[in-house]
Amino acid sequence: MECRLTTTFRSRLTARIGRTYLSRIQKYGIGSSTVRLLPDDLLMMLRRDGLDPVDRLARTRAKRPVHKVSLPFGMDAWVVSGYEESKAVLGSADGFSTDFAHLATNAGVAAEQSPGGLGFNDPPVHTRLRRILTPEFTMRRLRRLTPRIDAIVEERLDAMEAARGPVDLVQEFALPIPSLTICELLGVPYEDRSDFQQLAMDRFDLFAGTTAPFGAMSESLEYFRGVVKAQREKPGDGLLGMIVREHGDDVDDEELAGLADGVLTGGFETTASTIALGSLVLLQNRDVLERIRHDDAMTAPFVEEVLRYLSAVQIAFPRFARRDIEIGGVVIPEGDMVLCSLSGANRDAGYVTDDGRFDPHRTPSGGHLAFGHGIHRCVGAELARMELRTAYPALVRRFPGMRLAVPPQDLDFRKLSIVYGIESLPVHLR
Repeated sequence: MECRLTTTFRSRLTARIGRTYLSRIQKYGIGSSTVRLLPDDLLMMLRRDGLDPVDRLARTRAKRPVHKVSLPFGMDAWVVSGYEESKAVLGSADGFSTDFAHLATNAGVAAEQSPGGLGFNDPPVHTRLRRILTPEFTMRRLRRLTPRIDAIVEERLDAMEAARGPVDLVQEFALPIPSLTICELLGVPYEDRSDFQQLAMDRFDLFAGTTAPFGAMSESLEYFRGVVKAQREKPGDGLLGMIVREHGDDVDDEELAGLADGVLTGGFETTASTIALGSLVLLQNRDVLERIRHDDAMTAPFVEEVLRYLSAVQIAFPRFARRDIEIGGVVIPEGDMVLCSLSGANRDAGYVTDDGRFDPHRTPSGGHLAFGHGIHRCVGAELARMELRTAYPALVRRFPGMRLAVPPQDLDFRKLSIVYGIESLPVHLR
């Protein structure tokens, strides 16, 4: 007898298969065999040719800055790669949601796996949590970290100077600076630094193997629950201790752990990758290196152009349409997922000229989207700027003659990672 599936049953079946598929990804990670199942229109947002997004992203953006991609098992998503279109999505809190419940529903993830924090909450929860966190990231409060950031950078430069042979700028410079800075900011023990770094890195790489992103989130939250418990008992001078003293029980332990996890997620690997990739930009542009070395006024515009040009965070947090909504002349149906390509938007010809090539003298008409846009714009943006503005000039002034220790073609860039980066950057310092 012929078996015929009704449309409703078929839809439920494909959705269930899809959730099972995504659950396996979360458990086992994404390998090359799984990647082959994903559409190129989705993967192109994560692929690069050295420091540049692949040409296909630019060609697609020029023709279809907002377009639908079909995921395995009948699921759909929308890719937004235009600058104005991305700003429209990221800036519309009433049109799009980042609530983790949408991911839980679409990916078959337990709601209790939510990392909390700012990134996966909508107003009014997001509004309340951001109001608690924002005062700790004002320039007035961040200035207290300036001497410590200066000291961290100098300590790393001293250690590099004492080393023999080539030095890996990723391991010896780029990773320790934000890691130690965030440890200082949050008030977590220095001896936890190595585990701290790994907790942040595991969630971004789609080739993470047996450590899947949601598992890394769970480990991170478990770690921060212990830190929060210690801060409740004896509040320190770091961010968590300050929030405990100023807000008490108005913020519960889970919320506080989620906020700490968000600071780690948003402030560690993103800044580390930008330091490393920006150092490569300096090595490739000796004239700019010399300008940074001798002219303090060049540092701030260089940092802004590096942030735009590199766009280390390649994709913004997924959004879900709250209603049928038009973006760039295209109607996105209610409930559909939207992925904004920040690296694509920051190279849009409608925003910057010359194919978005690196130009520290560039003055674009609007702000870049490296930190996002709207209510979910990175709360730690000014802290990242402080670290970058300290690290780059200190590096080139200490080692003006540094050069690559390997041929450029031998550099190993990260593949298919939400946060783009370079695995190592070996240099001769003299």
